[in-house]
Amino acid sequence: MRKIAQALRRPVRALNTLLLLAVMAGSAAYIAPSFFGYERYIITGGSMSGTIEKGSIVFEKQVRVGELEVGDVITYLPPTDSGVTTLVTHRITSIKSDENGVPVYRTKGDANADVDPWKFSLLADTQPVVAYDVPLLGYAFIFLADPGNRMLVIGVPAAGIALMALRDLVKALRRHDGRPTNPVHPLPVHPESEKQRRLSA
Repeated sequence: MRKIAQALRRPVRALNTLLLLAVMAGSAAYIAPSFFGYERYIITGGSMSGTIEKGSIVFEKQVRVGELEVGDVITYLPPTDSGVTTLVTHRITSIKSDENGVPVYRTKGDANADVDPWKFSLLADTQPVVAYDVPLLGYAFIFLADPGNRMLVIGVPAAGIALMALRDLVKALRRHDGRPTNPVHPLPVHPESEKQRRLSA
């Protein structure tokens, strides 16, 4: 049984380390673009399927509203009377000015048959526009958003590594429990030498 445990120790430790490295790498990949001015959103619906699949992460760059063009894919909150209360990532299909010269936008999901039933204006000076997307990566972050899942993926491997490190420390302390590492042993005395010593005494 002990041999089996020793044989499994190295693969288990390697697996725990790989899991932690994978989580750290994914987190870095998710956070790093923000330092370059990108915003990120997880696509949870299929309205852009064929272009941006469900479960993708989209990274968006801020663009001045006056520079938006038909064909740009933007993430925005539809007007209140639309009944939609979550952000939408859809493609701009038309830009027309109202009687006051304010641009009015229409959008559509690439996988939808019809244009979105609402019109809207953008009040901010800038608007996030999709620059690129990473398929499927969003599922990992949706999974990790749950505290229990984070504990399973991050906490359990970390605890395993900590326990193995503690066990190795205890073993090292037991090997060096105050005894000298190079104990001095008395040299053996030859019987003849001992006999001569007695006679001379």
